Amino acid sequence: MKILVTGAAGFIGYHLVEKLIKTGHEVIGLDNINDYYGINLKYARLEDSGIKRHLISENGQLTFSQKYANYRFTKMDITDLTKLEHLFEHEKFNYVIHLAAQAGVRYSIENPHAYVQSNLVGFVNLLECCRNYKIEHFLYASSSSVYGTNSKVPFSEDDSVDKPVSLYAATKKSNELMAHTYSHLYNLPTTGLRFFTVYGPWGRPDMAPILFADAITKGKAIKVFNNGDMSRDFTYIDDIINGIEILINHKPKVNEDNLFYHILNIGNGKPQNLLDFIKAIETSLGITAQKEYLPMQPGDVPRTWADTKHLQELGYKSSVDIKTGVSIFIQWFKKYNKL
Repeated sequence: MKILVTGAAGFIGYHLVEKLIKTGHEVIGLDNINDYYGINLKYARLEDSGIKRHLISENGQLTFSQKYANYRFTKMDITDLTKLEHLFEHEKFNYVIHLAAQAGVRYSIENPHAYVQSNLVGFVNLLECCRNYKIEHFLYASSSSVYGTNSKVPFSEDDSVDKPVSLYAATKKSNELMAHTYSHLYNLPTTGLRFFTVYGPWGRPDMAPILFADAITKGKAIKVFNNGDMSRDFTYIDDIINGIEILINHKPKVNEDNLFYHILNIGNGKPQNLLDFIKAIETSLGITAQKEYLPMQPGDVPRTWADTKHLQELGYKSSVDIKTGVSIFIQWFKKYNKL
């Protein structure tokens, strides 16, 4: 298959591209390489897939991987509909996996307009291209944040998600609604992927694992919010990628509303207390962290927990425990930072 992966220079996008390439698909990666966090990490991910930084065009032209014959990359913004349509017209994709988005719960409070452009305008641009160019299956990143402050656990796809507590979460809920509309109007098969707290090598530096590891190795205090009374369904990146790969091959069947539309959780299914996760990092580094206990941040939630039974019915099984996943992550962190 020929597959477009947006957000290819991102954390999940990098790992997904690697898996698809090695499976034998023809892959085109797309990313605008914005500076929400340091662009050097994004370019390093691309370099690891054979996309040389100095060869990347600023005009959207495709760059060939020096490592994989079946991978090309374009630096492009999904809010640019003209360039996006040109790409779809010439490449004739089978599948689109949309991971590009303005990420970050707390940053959505500081800079809401960035989320409207990328997560709403960019999303509808992709939907339009998918329906106009007859894409066989559109998979897109949603988020566990859509569950907001739901008290019922584990979080199930059947639960109400009408009370987001951040603009980021609201845009992800909006994406699910927009996809539903396009499935209804145009019979476009769409699959929403509700990711749960992804961690692992090449992770985002604004997320807790790297923030913690960086502070601990520098002898700085780590910030522990809600005084440590938090739990997360920490999911190792390989489990996330395996879940996506299963869903690529399981286009949604017609549901009870006669739509080719579904949404699934991809998580570990076993929430961990934040302090236990920190302990795993301390153990892997061989350093005890200094901790600064703080109240809950605006837009945050005390716990997440994925009900993955629907994905398990398709063959999914989370296989990487916290101890193993954190150990592999710390090995990468030390190597990347030359520690």
